[in-house]
Amino acid sequence: MPETASTVLPSLTMQAERLIELGVHELAGLSAAEVRAFAEAAETGDGALLAVHPDRAPASALTPLLRRDDRPGFVVVDMPDVDDFAPLDTVALPDSPLYLLTGVDRGDRMANWSPDEALPALTDEARTPLLLTEGIHWVLQQPDALERSRCFMTIGSRLRKPNGTLDARTPAIWISNGTGRDGRERRNAPKVGWCWAGNRHTWLGFASATGRGRQGG
Repeated sequence: MPETASTVLPSLTMQAERLIELGVHELAGLSAAEVRAFAEAAETGDGALLAVHPDRAPASALTPLLRRDDRPGFVVVDMPDVDDFAPLDTVALPDSPLYLLTGVDRGDRMANWSPDEALPALTDEARTPLLLTEGIHWVLQQPDALERSRCFMTIGSRLRKPNGTLDARTPAIWISNGTGRDGRERRNAPKVGWCWAGNRHTWLGFASATGRGRQGG
């Protein structure tokens, strides 16, 4: 697919410096030297995204680091269990505090699809849906991955109920309009929220990647 502004990522070494600047390495219990060494060893120049394992840096800790119009990111008030959204059984994460994602795409072509419709389509294309934390990492590195009317869901993360079934909420990252419980002061801020798995939204795509690994695949 054609490359767009929202899919052009900085080099891995630049991404490492960004995470260090934000203090993500400290959240993850890593030294700056460890993050730099991983990025330098993994650098391939193919536009991979550097991510921290969600067990090391959960969504609740990463979201406030997002910025848009100088407004920090936030999690909607009715998602206090945001860190309980875990990878789907079909999503295999590398056993490493740091890893790479290749071929990250916002999934604009799936706008107005429901999560229930999008997931099998991505699977058929051998693409893997992004986790919520991975989506946050993407926006930290490439803020214009979020555009009005072109935001995205991260349906690789789901909440499993005690009975084993999936909660109907699916996480997404978009831009607040500053209405309702968000508050006017949050207008234009990056927002982590959720949508029902069976609902469609014209302004939400489905972020995905071609692979994950310590070396990008």
